[in-house]
Amino acid sequence: MRLSRSLLASGLVVCTLLWIDHGADAIEKKSLPFIPGETLTYNVTWSVFPAGKVTATLSRFNGDLEGPYVITTTARSQGLASLLYKVQDEFRSVFNPETLCSIQISKQINEGGRHRSTTITFDSHRRVAVLEERDLGGDNKPPKYVEHEIPPCVQDIVTAFYYVRSQPLQVGGTIKLAMNDGSKTTMVVVPVTTKKKLQTPVGEHEALRAEPTVFGNLYEKRKGKLIVWFSDDEHHYPLRIKAELKFGTITGTLVSISPAPPGYSTSASATAAEGMHNAGLGLK
Repeated sequence: MRLSRSLLASGLVVCTLLWIDHGADAIEKKSLPFIPGETLTYNVTWSVFPAGKVTATLSRFNGDLEGPYVITTTARSQGLASLLYKVQDEFRSVFNPETLCSIQISKQINEGGRHRSTTITFDSHRRVAVLEERDLGGDNKPPKYVEHEIPPCVQDIVTAFYYVRSQPLQVGGTIKLAMNDGSKTTMVVVPVTTKKKLQTPVGEHEALRAEPTVFGNLYEKRKGKLIVWFSDDEHHYPLRIKAELKFGTITGTLVSISPAPPGYSTSASATAAEGMHNAGLGLK
């Protein structure tokens, strides 16, 4: 039961929240499909039940116009899921917008009775990932400190989405990237398998289906399947993220983009569309 709850909590983040081999040198100069100020909001369902909301906001580190990018991701459980297992998590990922390599990710985990603070720093000079973790549950456990070797450039579980968004996506193509979540680094392979029109609260858009090899790889002890639908345009928004797990399916659906580009619903119209979407799922 504890494993199922942990997977549900992880799903709230993973479903908003993986992904062409790359090095530490700056990538070819080109316009990125995202800029500071972008906020993506997802509604998360567990099977047909509302489970929570995830928000990801992109900004500059300390407001520095030349500094790294920061992604602040919050996950909050809602409805029945919150009664069963309350989740209030916040992830903060810092990455280099030139190389798209992760610099650091910090996690404030509040899930049920589990309260934990984790920081993973990616030291590209020493080629190590440094994990520092503290249990905030009041047991006075000593902090955990572990180092693992890494390649010159890695992605964390949040920046991976933004890296994939920056890549050319096409049916039949495959993306590869090194990912680290505090232990050994694994190579995640993401084949792009098909394309279709997808109806979402932010409008109807052509979308590309990607299937990252996360379960049994990055999370080697967990069985499941992850499917991500990216918009087939210059933005490559993750429109829908679905994790098929042993205890049910967790789905994150993009319901709001701020600021919304042309062709995408504004927050107000997205809210109305979201209501229709939920009604169709029997969630209203």
